[in-house]
Amino acid sequence: MTEESVPQATQVPEVAPVGEERTWALLGHLSALSAFIVGIGGVLGPLIIWLVKRDTLPFAADQAKEALNFNITVLIVALALVVLTVFTFGIGIFLTLPIGIIVFIGWLVLTIIAAINANNGVRYRYPLTLRLVQ
Repeated sequence: MTEESVPQATQVPEVAPVGEERTWALLGHLSALSAFIVGIGGVLGPLIIWLVKRDTLPFAADQAKEALNFNITVLIVALALVVLTVFTFGIGIFLTLPIGIIVFIGWLVLTIIAAINANNGVRYRYPLTLRLVQ
């Protein structure tokens, strides 16, 4: 077999996202802040953007999916803290309240960092996130 007959693997350079794609990626992260208005909005906003843009804008869909996974993880942690508080008949609040405040501040800061990176066209991966949505 000669070298000419062996197919060569070609690498397609990743094109930097522009304009509309960056805007939708930014909204994918910032839509999680709708949780301030609607409690489950932290999951609902990124889910809607991911479902609408997953076939047309790959960067925006990737970032919305990343935001969705992160917000599902935070929701699970928040529910676990509530369950712990209830099962300890309220005594656990001395532990769960400070942890809840730390989780909230972390959620807010990481969401803003992710939005800034998405607006700059950089793929952001949240730390300590369960990747439930593939």
